[in-house]
Amino acid sequence: MPVNRWRIALSPVALLLFFSGRPAAGHRPEVGRAKVTVDLGDLEGVTFVGALDRWDIDGNHRRPVNPKAKIDAPEVDAIATNTGENKWVFKDLKPGKHDLVIMGPGKVRIEGWTFAPVLEFDPFFPPDATVDDEVREEIDDHIRKSRHYENKVVPLHIGGDEKASRILVMLIRDLPTSYEAEMPGAATMRFEIWQYTWKYGGWVKEKRTKVLHRVILPRDELRQWTWVWDPQLGGVEVKDSPVTVEYQPPDLADRKLKGLYPY
Repeated sequence: MPVNRWRIALSPVALLLFFSGRPAAGHRPEVGRAKVTVDLGDLEGVTFVGALDRWDIDGNHRRPVNPKAKIDAPEVDAIATNTGENKWVFKDLKPGKHDLVIMGPGKVRIEGWTFAPVLEFDPFFPPDATVDDEVREEIDDHIRKSRHYENKVVPLHIGGDEKASRILVMLIRDLPTSYEAEMPGAATMRFEIWQYTWKYGGWVKEKRTKVLHRVILPRDELRQWTWVWDPQLGGVEVKDSPVTVEYQPPDLADRKLKGLYPY
């Protein structure tokens, strides 16, 4: 006769203690959350502010990257409400580190990020992490000289330590692709985190990457967009008390923030 190896015999007293300690059906203990205010000052034309909880504690995606994502409709985990005076409020953002997304007038998207681990057991690096100029130049040169499927591969930000350097990379293919049958004039764009590891006396690129976003849209439309990245909007830490983020980006016309600009 088959034996159920998962069966546990409980006495009546044990059963009573077990069930009396459980929350009632439909009830869950509340987890500490916090109010987060994003004060955008005199920044005009903001239409949307969202928060992304991208990574678990090990640096894995909390949800898969959507290959059909829309550049003008960020898929976020929380959406702020404009409460007046350009103060955007998340009423109960859960604890953790969040990346903020701001949509501006026309075709403008400003976003934060964190350098999530690419390899297992590696640490996170904050978005404002840096590397020595010599390291930056070596990695930048290697990326630009390497062959890629995309015709535009641009390292945007590099940060790390003496063992690993991570790079926020923009990859665009706006030449003809296999998607032409489905979308004439299609272009693809991805933002990824790459890693170069110090091995054998030099910086070696890891094959594994972490994808942040992938979009496909007509190339003529892509070329009208501004999608830039600001470390000030990345890794916003939320615990159990209110947080205020004051943010004023540089003039986008100066192109100081790195990313996609109309071309």
